[in-house]
Amino acid sequence: MLRIAYHPAYVHPLRTGHRFPMVKYELIPAQLLYEGVVSAACFFQPQLVDIPNIVLAHDAAYVASLIDLSLDAKMVRRIGFPLSQSLVDRERYILDGTIQASLFALTHGVAFNIAGGTHHAGRDFGEGFCLLNDQAVAAAYLLDTQQAKKVLIIDLDVHQGNGTAHIFEHHPDVFTFSMHSEKNFPFIKERSDLDVALPDGMPDEAYLALLKMHLSEVFHTFNPDFVFYQAGVDILATDKLGKLKLTATGCRLRDEIVFEKCRENVVPVQVSMGGGYSEHIKDIVNAHVNTYKTALDIFDL
Repeated sequence: MLRIAYHPAYVHPLRTGHRFPMVKYELIPAQLLYEGVVSAACFFQPQLVDIPNIVLAHDAAYVASLIDLSLDAKMVRRIGFPLSQSLVDRERYILDGTIQASLFALTHGVAFNIAGGTHHAGRDFGEGFCLLNDQAVAAAYLLDTQQAKKVLIIDLDVHQGNGTAHIFEHHPDVFTFSMHSEKNFPFIKERSDLDVALPDGMPDEAYLALLKMHLSEVFHTFNPDFVFYQAGVDILATDKLGKLKLTATGCRLRDEIVFEKCRENVVPVQVSMGGGYSEHIKDIVNAHVNTYKTALDIFDL
């Protein structure tokens, strides 16, 4: 059975400009249930993640300033959201959701978090609407508890996973792979173990060919025993913040390539949703729902 982390706090009330990114966390599970893709029994509700787990990947002083809401105004502006208790709690639910989903993936092969993919948060900073980095924390947790030895983080959001790269710089047991739009946020990039910077306007065929080639090389050379997949759908041509030109079919085939490679190598994978900012919310939700459908098909759940 597919296991999916969801908490009502994921749908956080923010100003109108951020309505779509937040409301999708309510619409994705509703659409999955409406189409009969999953049942209600597939969903589990995470708890507030424990602080010791957060500091496995984040600086303790930075975490403390978030928890007690004393983060300086400059960092709050860098994050882009007004700091509040409910926002910090939301992030802690997301982190626990990704940790628990990774544990389910060890048993079931694949598991999801409806939210997450907060890849712009680095060890001692937040950025780009990301306070804490859910997949980095979960990766550090699996390594710390010896439930994984070599972790691959595949980041296919249109934006570079700069925070993830920052956290695991020079970490021999974590390989960070980011395939992203070259001339897009963040404009000052960190260095992943493998960065594939893409030109504006790249269509399906060229994108998918590059992904197949690089993913095969990474699996062969690094040989991971666990994968985290950041499955942002802001690679779509319809996306307001992306600069690529993938179709919905191309986005689905991207997911298929990742899941097929994980299944082929018998490597469990946890999936977080990442970005999506198309003008029409249906384009965002449908693309995310396709990721779940693809995983179910490939892992035969």
